[in-house]
Amino acid sequence: MLRDRYEPVDLFALVPQLGLGFDPQLAQLDRLLDDDQIFAAVRADLARRYPLTPVHGRRSTPVEVILRMLVVMRLYGWSYERTAYFVNDSLVLRQFCRVYLEKVPADTTLIRWANTLGPATLQKLNDRAVQLARAGKVTRGRKLRVDTTAVEADIHYPTDSALVGDGVRVVSRLLRRAKGALGPAAAGLGRAFRSRVRTVRKLSQQLHRIARHKGEEGRAALKAAYTKLIAVARLTAAQGERVRGALQRSAGEQALRLAARLGEFLPRLRRGIDQASRRVLQGEAVPAPEKLLSLFEPHTQVIPRFKAGKPVEFGRKLRLDEVEGGIITGYAILDRGGGQDQAYLKDSLAAHRRHFGRAPDLLAADRGMSSAANEALAREAGVKQVALPHVGKASVERKALEKGRRFRRGYRFRAGIEGRIHVLRRDRGLKRCRYHGESGMGRWVGWGIVTHNLSKVAEAGAAQ
Repeated sequence: MLRDRYEPVDLFALVPQLGLGFDPQLAQLDRLLDDDQIFAAVRADLARRYPLTPVHGRRSTPVEVILRMLVVMRLYGWSYERTAYFVNDSLVLRQFCRVYLEKVPADTTLIRWANTLGPATLQKLNDRAVQLARAGKVTRGRKLRVDTTAVEADIHYPTDSALVGDGVRVVSRLLRRAKGALGPAAAGLGRAFRSRVRTVRKLSQQLHRIARHKGEEGRAALKAAYTKLIAVARLTAAQGERVRGALQRSAGEQALRLAARLGEFLPRLRRGIDQASRRVLQGEAVPAPEKLLSLFEPHTQVIPRFKAGKPVEFGRKLRLDEVEGGIITGYAILDRGGGQDQAYLKDSLAAHRRHFGRAPDLLAADRGMSSAANEALAREAGVKQVALPHVGKASVERKALEKGRRFRRGYRFRAGIEGRIHVLRRDRGLKRCRYHGESGMGRWVGWGIVTHNLSKVAEAGAAQ
């Protein structure tokens, strides 16, 4: 049964001789998290964990405790395990997380509950954080700056041999489990459970050595090794299909689960085989949108960065909208990793109008979002000053405009979002996503931005 909160206990009053208390920022954050709309949004998602979670079953960890511990986790950049340890160890954090003298939930319990919160709920929490920022006069939404950044997926560097090798390893592991789940029926499948992991490992090591060789001889040896690797992977995929059919005919719950897992990974293995065959054997350049970069994070995209030491990143591109006061009013994980960003400015202006009821007085963005169509779009939306640098050869009038004090002052405001992106990547975990799947990426980014916004509102309240 889903519980809302524990009976309140003032731990600071129980040990007055210690003189414990919240620091000013934590006190403001404690007040912000008492907001009913934030609590209701989180509770609604947690109640969907099972059909009867709100009314039946043993008494759960309270919603209030889960919400506050997840905020503390991203506020200090801790893991689930360290969050549980430090909350258990600190009277101040016990009071803040409303655990009081009760047992602190284990990290595994926190993980299970955290996974029930969807990306859409985090968007709602961020909308509410922006409303709280407006109510606290942290921002009035008069200036808007927009930029994009990359959030890396938690994968190893993608290579065709590693992708195929991962596929063989995972399918072989599932075949081993399937043999036990099928029981006596497995005898009729003969060598379908044979593991080819050792063969693939030897071929991968051989590929690493061959890759150092240059010239025609090296390329021929590389093709020969890849031909063997692809042949082994195709045999493993055929075994997986045979066993999957047998699992689907079985009535056991474990067998059906394994059949579903094989149905998930076999298409990815075939896609990796096709990709390696096209690129290495046929010499075809596979377009970036068609590439599979990870067997476990298939949503990962190639993001060109054109930076020294890191020409590309592997993850997802993120759009950020920031107003004065350091508040991120809007964010979105974009569908395309490459290309220009002009198409996303419309969404930023729409999100700003939804929050503030009007267009910003100043709009600033970099050359990636700059175009004549976007300037016209901003003017039509009611933006008074547009600081978008001209792309290409500029006229004399345009050069004079961009050298003017008003334009330069507006464009200097844009530079601040680079620092904000650095803070989000360094302090709020947006450098690398630690959750799995596309939904996990949405939750990871959402918690980082919500925690950042709440901390900025709390910081402003403490300063006042």
